[in-house]
Amino acid sequence: MSSKVVIVGGGVIGSSIAYFLRLSDPTVSVTVIERDPTYARSSSALSAASIRQQFSTPLSIQMSLFGIEFLRSIGERLEVDGTRPSIDLHEGGYLFLATPAGVATLRENHALQKSLGADISLLDKHALQTRFPWLNTEDLAAGAYGESGEGWFDGYGLVQALRKKAQALGARYIAADVTALQRDGRRITQVQTANGETYACDMVVNAAGAWARKVAQMIGVDLPVYARRRSIFNVTSPGRLEHCPLLIDPSGVYFRPEGNSFICGTSPSADNDPDDLPLDEVDHALFDDVIWPTLANRVPQFEALRVQNCWSGYYEYNVLDQNAIIGPHPDIDNCIFANGFSGHGLQQGPATGRGISELILHGRYTTLDLGALSFMRVLENRPIVEKNVV
Repeated sequence: MSSKVVIVGGGVIGSSIAYFLRLSDPTVSVTVIERDPTYARSSSALSAASIRQQFSTPLSIQMSLFGIEFLRSIGERLEVDGTRPSIDLHEGGYLFLATPAGVATLRENHALQKSLGADISLLDKHALQTRFPWLNTEDLAAGAYGESGEGWFDGYGLVQALRKKAQALGARYIAADVTALQRDGRRITQVQTANGETYACDMVVNAAGAWARKVAQMIGVDLPVYARRRSIFNVTSPGRLEHCPLLIDPSGVYFRPEGNSFICGTSPSADNDPDDLPLDEVDHALFDDVIWPTLANRVPQFEALRVQNCWSGYYEYNVLDQNAIIGPHPDIDNCIFANGFSGHGLQQGPATGRGISELILHGRYTTLDLGALSFMRVLENRPIVEKNVV
């Protein structure tokens, strides 16, 4: 039983863990150390903040099914002193599009998603044209659309609501940068911060997001998680797209509504995706050369797109397989990792928080088994193949 838990990182992952720990056992001391309490550079605040069940692995689907259940009930779950938070959850659905070459994979994924209870419809070309008449379907063969349970929300609002509720339940938040983890053999004994303070611990959780690799290096662990910059563009169009979902083009370019405008983006090519690029810069060439031409082709009304705003945030990118690493490292008895979500952290945060609280309090998962995401797969080079990486 761990009576003193120190969590490094207070974004959605760290705050979700703190919330579930204090909710499950108020006797556990929980200290969250967050380097940036404004969350100005956090992935939680800078992401496109969305949730889907359209994955190709059962565990990712199950984690997001719990995620949507959590988000739908956030007002009751995270109420503090009679104030219920709102994250403006909009279940507008994801629409994954496929050319003939991608239809078999789309069908296979759809069958798995449906078998686990996800509300996804498989649409042929005619159905796509009927439901989304503004869409250019010339090169398409099918699409998969989330009828419910998928959409977007206020990511900054979610992290603030989780933090406030965790604090109301008794978790302590410290604004500081962790500079050292003191290790004695197979155990970490204390966490040290830049201001010279130290925090004794029975258990440490690395939930440091894009900075998790640096924290892992403090205890001699090689964590294959790197900060990869992703640029997001807020655009306007004179066109009006009725019932517009979050659309994923076969190229990987995506867009979704944002009020009266849209946000869009895509991942850069693998040969042009270095680590730790500055967040105060935006990849305008990616918009000009890839995103805009793709969107103008897919939605003819987007020919006249105008960029209103743009920003960059970090993916905490697991280079092994773009899936989270959750659980202990076999060489250290009292350190749990929750890293490398590769753009899925907001939607998988609730399931991760619940699961890690179970590990700490019971020594095992008691609801959804997250064991497939363990550190052992990294050490044994057993990547999880996820076909729907966005």
